[in-house]
Amino acid sequence: MEIRQLITFIRVVQFQSFSKAAESLGYSQSAVTIQIKNLEQDLNTHLFDRIGKRVSLTPQGEKFLTYAYNIINEMNHAKVALDDKKELTGSLKIGTVESLCFTKFPQILKKMRELHPGVSIQLKATIPEEALEMMEHNEVDLVYILDDANHNSNWHKAMEVEENIVFVCSPEYAVTRQAEIRVVHLLKYPFLLTEKDASYHKKLDQMLASRDILLEPFLEISNTEFIIKMLMENEGVSLLPYFTVEKHIREGRLALLDVADLKISMYRQIFYHKEKWVTAEMEEFIRLAKEE
Repeated sequence: MEIRQLITFIRVVQFQSFSKAAESLGYSQSAVTIQIKNLEQDLNTHLFDRIGKRVSLTPQGEKFLTYAYNIINEMNHAKVALDDKKELTGSLKIGTVESLCFTKFPQILKKMRELHPGVSIQLKATIPEEALEMMEHNEVDLVYILDDANHNSNWHKAMEVEENIVFVCSPEYAVTRQAEIRVVHLLKYPFLLTEKDASYHKKLDQMLASRDILLEPFLEISNTEFIIKMLMENEGVSLLPYFTVEKHIREGRLALLDVADLKISMYRQIFYHKEKWVTAEMEEFIRLAKEE
């Protein structure tokens, strides 16, 4: 059994196709077929059912998939552990979302720069679905997103932290002085929201739709910082992660609206693909993100 056979096996599982797996690996289809055949001979079992053009795992293949991921992960960890270079000088590509770029990344990147000035980092800010898709296609090394709790057998979750998503507005608004605030009380105010594809905007629309409420925002923009500045100018109400507005609430420049009948929480999560060779740069970023 060879590591390259395990990688090929996982790629066939991901694409459910020998030809697509071969294309992604830069092999010929016959080379992929031979590798899988040799792996099946080594294991003395059939890993795939091949019916027409469709490829699917057998029950034994399902069992072996977990072992294949574990073996590759252990190999990656061993490579990192045996690398005796003290200074990190590699590159790191991270898929993320705008709200985390604005609030969480500055401190993490500052610390990374202080500790490892030779590391080069590229950030790609997008929506969670696109960030995860980039990870699947090896366009980024890891993703750091804010979303509903995600799970996938192809991914390793390195961190998960629950975060409250809150309604905020200017302290000057009368609604802040109500004894009990309900979501209908907010509908008369202009809403400033992130774009519809943002995870918490989407969640709000879903929850309101279940109550037959259609919300038409006054403004939709991806820039969280711009929304916060507008709110501090007494312009409207917004729904944002608490960590993006915590400082402004403490300073009295924004007011937290405790909406009794609508509570939203999401999760800050870091993922990398189980097939990914976990570099020292990736491990260091994850460590710093957890500390932050």
